[in-house]
Amino acid sequence: MTEAVSSISCSICLDLLKDPVTIPCGHSYCMGCIKDCLDQEDDKGIYSCPQCRQTFIPRPVLNRNTMFSELVENLKKTRLQAAPPDHYYAGPGDVGCDFCTGRKLKAVKSCLVCLASFCETHLQPHCDLPVFKKHKLVKASKQLQEKICSHHDKLLEVYCRTDQQCICLLCTMDEHKGHDTVSAAAERTEKQRQFGEKYLESQKRIGERKKKIQELRQAVDTLKHSAQTAVEDSERIFTELICYIEKRRSELKELIRAQEKAEVSRAQGLLKKLEQEVAELRRRDVELKQLSHTEDHIHFLQSFQSLCVSPGSQVTVYPHISFEHVKKSVSELKDQIQDVCKKEQDRISGEESGGGAEERTERGEEERGKHKERNRR
Repeated sequence: MTEAVSSISCSICLDLLKDPVTIPCGHSYCMGCIKDCLDQEDDKGIYSCPQCRQTFIPRPVLNRNTMFSELVENLKKTRLQAAPPDHYYAGPGDVGCDFCTGRKLKAVKSCLVCLASFCETHLQPHCDLPVFKKHKLVKASKQLQEKICSHHDKLLEVYCRTDQQCICLLCTMDEHKGHDTVSAAAERTEKQRQFGEKYLESQKRIGERKKKIQELRQAVDTLKHSAQTAVEDSERIFTELICYIEKRRSELKELIRAQEKAEVSRAQGLLKKLEQEVAELRRRDVELKQLSHTEDHIHFLQSFQSLCVSPGSQVTVYPHISFEHVKKSVSELKDQIQDVCKKEQDRISGEESGGGAEERTERGEEERGKHKERNRR
């Protein structure tokens, strides 16, 4: 199919022949394409074939080639019936053929002389025709313009080591004259050697970093496991400690209430006896006042002796009861627990170094001094 297409393609427009004509040397072209070429040679009076360069005098008469016209029409019908699969067409990330009309096929090569990209069909003239033999074909690329010198519109094929940039041959005779220049291929060889060294160095560094990453991951896993164990153990121990403190709190509360009840009962008994004694003393006081006013001397003398004898009191003075010692003991226990927790928190947080440790030592001495002062009080 490719050879058939090439044989009935115009070597000027690189597309299927349109209104094909054949000139005396036997080559065929589109009527419009060859007419434009011959028109440009009217001033010289000598006409030539664009392919084989055979000359003609006078200007050849252009007659329609009926056979080629029928072949082109048949080929167009065949191509419509057997269109290329979708993957042959250029997608968003592909390089499209610059000479395909309508939906463009994928380009397979780019020409640095024509500054165009070609699919397999439109590339055929570059492979078959002598006029294209010196054209430089490269892998299909979208960045063709980047390979052309912006000053001279020539192919970049020289490297200037002085300015470290790609230049064309004309640049070596212009602004880069006298510079250290080499061919792009030679510089590529040197850079390739440097690349190999850099690549090996990079691979070595990657290996070292991978080793460090593995070590760090293992350290993180160990840290996570240790932290999880510490959290679980701390939760268990604190739960046990809280239960123990709750139990002792309840027991202490019961002891305080029991002692309170016993002492209140005792105090109420003493209070009752004291109130009875006060009532008895008031009764005697009334009788003494009444006796002091009697005019019966015999009655006074007989009653005075018995009224002057005070009733024997067995009630002792109730001592001062206080639970301050309980409050003090519980407060000291709280301070001790806080001191222990603070010390352990500082140790775990890693602040036991440098000036921070000295500062915490001073705070610890200050707290212990306050604790001793509370104990003395």
